[in-house]
Amino acid sequence: MRKFAIVLGAAAAALAVPAQANEARVEARGGIAWAEGVEEAVAGIAAGYDFDLGDTAFLGIEGSADKVLVDGAEVVWGASARVGTRLGANGKLYAAGGYTFGEGEDVPHLGAGYQHAVGTNLYLKAEYRHFFSDFVDVNTAVVGLGYSF
Repeated sequence: MRKFAIVLGAAAAALAVPAQANEARVEARGGIAWAEGVEEAVAGIAAGYDFDLGDTAFLGIEGSADKVLVDGAEVVWGASARVGTRLGANGKLYAAGGYTFGEGEDVPHLGAGYQHAVGTNLYLKAEYRHFFSDFVDVNTAVVGLGYSF
């Protein structure tokens, strides 16, 4: 829970630093969700904004909508913060955390990912998330294609 509070505090700090804005981004993503031996496809979208914290570090915020691709599953909405470092001119390695709302239960999540620019504005992304439920913890691994501006 302490890590969750740190991530939320970092997101609030990012909102207070508009002069250091780096880039906005939107993406589509898909992958797999698993829990207790059951695996299902998942797809979603996200939009976010990253703030520069010097030459190599960044802090970001993100809103997302994701759906497990089975009949009856609802869209879950997420609010996340991420903090990371740039790797070379094109890479971003980060840790992320936040809260997910929907499917009858609101849960915190933590994860990590890597984003790599391909071309001027396009990027590819891979991300893992763990959702901390009172009932069944869920994991996701997704890849995404995004556009930054």
